[in-house]
Amino acid sequence: MPFYKRLNPKRLADKRTLERLIILRKKLRDQIPARTQSRTLLLGSWNIRDFDKPGYGARLDESFYYIAEIIAAFDLVAIQEIYRDLTALNKLMEILGGNWKYIFSDASEGRQGNDERIAYVYDSSKVRFGGLAGELVIPPIEKRVKQEDGSTRVVVEPVGQVWRTPLICGFQAGWARFMLCNVHVQWGDSSAEAPGRKKEIEHIAEFLKKRTEDPTAWARKLILLGDFNIFNRKDSTYEVLEKAGFRCPDAFKEVYSNVARTKQYDQMLLRERKDRFEVLSGGTFDFFDTVFLDEDEDTYKPYMVKKSDGSLYRSYSQWRTFQMSDHLPLWLELQIDYADEYLESKLKKG
Repeated sequence: MPFYKRLNPKRLADKRTLERLIILRKKLRDQIPARTQSRTLLLGSWNIRDFDKPGYGARLDESFYYIAEIIAAFDLVAIQEIYRDLTALNKLMEILGGNWKYIFSDASEGRQGNDERIAYVYDSSKVRFGGLAGELVIPPIEKRVKQEDGSTRVVVEPVGQVWRTPLICGFQAGWARFMLCNVHVQWGDSSAEAPGRKKEIEHIAEFLKKRTEDPTAWARKLILLGDFNIFNRKDSTYEVLEKAGFRCPDAFKEVYSNVARTKQYDQMLLRERKDRFEVLSGGTFDFFDTVFLDEDEDTYKPYMVKKSDGSLYRSYSQWRTFQMSDHLPLWLELQIDYADEYLESKLKKG
């Protein structure tokens, strides 16, 4: 449970925050399964828009409380679009409390990297970090080239790296031991079939396919999750993932993760060598019918200034996505208690 001690109901903004938190908590209880200590794992994935990139001005204090409340509904959350400066992430962790830990990548360099980090935030009283952590680097392609004398030689061709480096980590919760690969696939080309995006997804999918087939892999199960910038699961960019053996849980077949509910940008995809994940439920969560409501526009107008240059946001609907996000969080409920199955298999050996 997040820490609310700094909220003072005598201050107007804090009073509003407290009122909205009560409504938000009720909606979370109504729409997301209750957390359990050992039976299930609630896994989330959320692109928190430009968290907290200075060009768009700092978020209001109340926004951090709403974001923390949503994250606290889960056990483990993969986050994308964390800015190089960790001030916002540390502020979020302070609200979440001491049981919550994080692992984050180095900032991606260059214009395409956008100064972004990727992170995992998890409740350490439930989830254990397994020790595996690494940023995904695509290996070069090796080709055999025939020479004039009839012999062949190996030619190594470098491969362009992923714009924002994916972060692979191993976790354990209950009986479940699994790897997560958190990605934010390239943006820029507005077409659904953007060749650069498709190639980047293809590189990631093939790399992880080989990794899960490796008998020395840290775990048999892997979840590839994050923002893929995929428009629709019917696009060829998504077919690349299916060909590599990743499966979409039924809970996400018709889920759209942008605020407008028109795009399937975000994904949570499973790949198992054996012993498939048992998915109990899943979905997304829309926060804009409890916080930063349409009718709140007049209340927030004084805050709708980009602090970096003093200019105004294009609209209230745009501004509020920089307070919360233009993406909705995805979540999965996974079975992690297999004690009955283990005992039955052990009994059969007698």
